[in-house]
Amino acid sequence: MLVTQSDERLAMTLPLNARLRGLARIFLLAGLWCVPVLAQEKNQVSNFVRVALAERSKEILAATVEMPADKFNFKPSPEGMTFGQLTLHVAVGNYLYCSKIGGVAEPELPKINDTEPKDKLVERVKASFDFCTAALAKLDDSNKSETLVLGDTKTSRAMAILTLTGTWNDHFAMQTTYLQANGRVPPTAKN
Repeated sequence: MLVTQSDERLAMTLPLNARLRGLARIFLLAGLWCVPVLAQEKNQVSNFVRVALAERSKEILAATVEMPADKFNFKPSPEGMTFGQLTLHVAVGNYLYCSKIGGVAEPELPKINDTEPKDKLVERVKASFDFCTAALAKLDDSNKSETLVLGDTKTSRAMAILTLTGTWNDHFAMQTTYLQANGRVPPTAKN
């Protein structure tokens, strides 16, 4: 039997073709395996704010409850806010930002002030986080670049999300300072 050059090339390519088919199978399986991972990453910004909301709302609510009622008028410095003012400030900010970010109307609420009894202030901040949960439930990243107007400020939805989540961190840090100044242990330190 006579072996030609084309037969030799064919013989050399058969193992290469088998290796390429094996490699193609690996890439196909890897690609199929990655599809759910990529789908989960689709709404990174929206998922980020929902996770932050779930975590920070628990911390802020727990710290609000931890402060004794007679200390809601406490402020760490003469120019600082009282704990009651801080609590109301958190609620007002939540309603403003979550309504704008979520594209829903801010609810009309009865006016209260920072000297209301503790249970009213706790209820207001809890209700504000409940509102945020509902307002942000269907949020996705498709319009994260849309410009929002917050008072005199124009910002993207994504930047508003970063601002909101950053203020939650700042507010909880402030609450921790207020609690410690009153001999209380912040709820997160108890775990």
